[in-house]
Amino acid sequence: MATILVVEDKDSLRSMLEQTLQSEGWSVIGLSNGAAAVEKLRAGEKADLVLTDWRLPGADGLAVLDAARAVDPTLPVIMMTAFGTIEAAVDAMKRGAEDFITKPVDPDLLRILVARAIERRAGRRESLLFAEAQSKSLPPIVGESAAMRSVKAEVERVAATDATVLLEGESGTGKELFARAIHALSARRPRAFVAINCAAIPDTLLESELFGHERGAFTGASARRLGKFELADGGTIFLDEIGELSPTTQGKLLRVLQERSFHRVGGTTSIQVDVRILAASNRPLDRLVKEGRFREDLYYRVRVFPIWIPALRDRAEDIDPLVDWYLEHLPQELKKKPIPLSASAREMLRSYPWPGNVRELRNCLERAMILAADGAIESRHLRLFPEAPSIEPAGKEETLEQVRERGARAAERMWLARALERAQGDRTAAAQALGLSPRRFEAKLKEHALDG
Repeated sequence: MATILVVEDKDSLRSMLEQTLQSEGWSVIGLSNGAAAVEKLRAGEKADLVLTDWRLPGADGLAVLDAARAVDPTLPVIMMTAFGTIEAAVDAMKRGAEDFITKPVDPDLLRILVARAIERRAGRRESLLFAEAQSKSLPPIVGESAAMRSVKAEVERVAATDATVLLEGESGTGKELFARAIHALSARRPRAFVAINCAAIPDTLLESELFGHERGAFTGASARRLGKFELADGGTIFLDEIGELSPTTQGKLLRVLQERSFHRVGGTTSIQVDVRILAASNRPLDRLVKEGRFREDLYYRVRVFPIWIPALRDRAEDIDPLVDWYLEHLPQELKKKPIPLSASAREMLRSYPWPGNVRELRNCLERAMILAADGAIESRHLRLFPEAPSIEPAGKEETLEQVRERGARAAERMWLARALERAQGDRTAAAQALGLSPRRFEAKLKEHALDG
């Protein structure tokens, strides 16, 4: 529900304006003088539109306009004028006013102008979030393994709350996808989801990206800029790779978590925000705390509800559903016809340990579709070369012997599948290439479920 700040010194007119706007379902804050409006705006009063008279006691409409523009450049201001001040109102529009309406005010015209201004503001804020909007085409959460069902259940549980969530897991497991799911299932869904990769922005610029800056705050700051926290007000902010924050920025983030307020760079006004924070890290934050690289107090603030996203190799039964999803949807992105996948290629996809997780699987299939042109995707199009298997523990402590055994089995299965592919399915030739007897080779295939 939009909130409208109405500034009009005549009680009867202000009452009529309030009733007209409230009848449309908007929330209204009524004030009788310009000085009070300026004070409220500077104090951080949340509004989606300002409707102000030109002539006011204390401060005129132009002062209200300037205060509104200073607080939020996207905040629309509609000026009400008498006939003799229309030229002045036009001048105000040149200075940033959204529109003007003449007195006596036509209620029907007022409704139209207000609705249009609020809609325009939403469009402007969306344009500021264009970079984030590009990633909204991420696929749904695919997979019905026991591990994924457990994660989905946790997401559904925590989404209904405003708890801060820490998503942990290897790079490429889809942590942002789960963050978007939490937002989409929450009561904050109608408002913005703002994502920022803390590792991708130099530390000298990150504070300005998060909290915004005032004009003249530093060289090149020619205008006020709203930060990600202001853009996410009422919604959700996703801090990816939070472990990369500098100690200084960690301290400022801790204040936002504690007080829900901050200052823009170069500013003195405290900005109040209502933002849910979701964070992610592909490195264990508890280890960074022990190393003195991450604040312990911030760690406990962001780790209210931790969720571990399993690696793809630890939920191999989800590979086929993911492959099928990408086979259906990637051709649309690539502007190609659907491309079939050969049995040998699918088997190679099942056998590969996927150190890059779901992201690597997607990139692999996209590359294969380009290479395959209009034919079927064959194993050679996948370009999956043997690599040393990952030895990262799957979210739990393992002995060195267990790690070694798991890595050896993954590598062995991959080499068996590769040998079969190179021999074009000729098991005798594949066995010879690996230096195994046909009987031993068959036993190995059975052991790794490759004998189908």
